[in-house]
Amino acid sequence: MSLSGELIAFLGLALVAILGGVLLITLTKVVHMVIALVFTFLSIAGIYMLLSAEFVAVVQILIYSGAITIVMLFGIMLTKHQEREEPSKGKWGKFSLLLAVAGFAVAVYLGIYNLHIPVQPTTLHEENTKQIGIELFSKYVIPFEVMSVLLLVALVGAIVLAKKDDKDEEGDQL
Repeated sequence: MSLSGELIAFLGLALVAILGGVLLITLTKVVHMVIALVFTFLSIAGIYMLLSAEFVAVVQILIYSGAITIVMLFGIMLTKHQEREEPSKGKWGKFSLLLAVAGFAVAVYLGIYNLHIPVQPTTLHEENTKQIGIELFSKYVIPFEVMSVLLLVALVGAIVLAKKDDKDEEGDQL
């Protein structure tokens, strides 16, 4: 394995993604957790760019880093939550977290070290967006439409749940 610019970029982006995930778990303030999640999403988009999947990278940035993060921040700001300090995990908790992350890294390394994937000819770098569109709207049109109906049902369910909370609060105030 030779040291190239692509490998250095991958290692940097992977380190940021892992660090963002660990910070997401360990931080105590919700807004800080969302910011760590944004760093994770952006580094994953960078990894998609290294894989020549520009469309997926742009969708990752627009949907996850943009829209989902904004929705999470609005959810945090619009909900009532109790500000209470969680007890600190102490040195043993941090050590066990470090040990778990190191164990996971070793397991992943051992799992892919001798992995042999046969090479298949593909047209990977040619018209990615066109290939995704053709596959999505020919082979996978039914799952695509089912997912849109599922998202619509989730949206209606969220509105119904939000309206019930408003009616309960009005009844409590009277």
